[in-house]
Amino acid sequence: MSDRFKDLIKFPQEPAAKVLSQANIRLDTLIDAPASASADVVLAELQAKEEWIDMLLLLSSLLPVRERVWWACLAARDYIGPKSHKDPPSLAASEVWVFDPTEENRETARATLDHAYVDDDTVNCAVAVLYCDGTLGPGDLAEYPAPAGASELAAFAMNVVALGELSDRFDAHVQVLIDRALDIARGGSGKVEMAETAEGDA
Repeated sequence: MSDRFKDLIKFPQEPAAKVLSQANIRLDTLIDAPASASADVVLAELQAKEEWIDMLLLLSSLLPVRERVWWACLAARDYIGPKSHKDPPSLAASEVWVFDPTEENRETARATLDHAYVDDDTVNCAVAVLYCDGTLGPGDLAEYPAPAGASELAAFAMNVVALGELSDRFDAHVQVLIDRALDIARGGSGKVEMAETAEGDA
């Protein structure tokens, strides 16, 4: 087993197949490992098969919700750039929620969706916040279940958008996105330096 998938303490202990099933998410890759296989085993198989997109999809399902949203926000920062007064409201509000996950901050993130520009893909961060607890949102919306996997798929979508925005270095950048999720799963900040992509591109 590669050291890349060791000490992922924030991942659930259940088999990866069960985690995916609970989120109503299915990988495109045919997995040879048994249904009882742990996350590290399935991740290693996906890596061996170079199924990078399915790795991102699985990682979005394995990360706890705050960590998942943070992972999505970091992906958005890859092409939005450092914090500034020009930040899209959805991204800014989602980052606030990560550090202070109150219902008030969740509502602020939700409200950004009402006024977001049609081409603002950072709304995926806010959607991941909105459905963070498996309900449709804060307040009265908490009485209704969200679609299974809605938060997970939003975080995955944000990472795929970042890949598209930086498609000229796809191969290196997808590894950064994966390594970020793994670092977060070990309890890290996920701030894998984008500079690492330069060597991969070369």
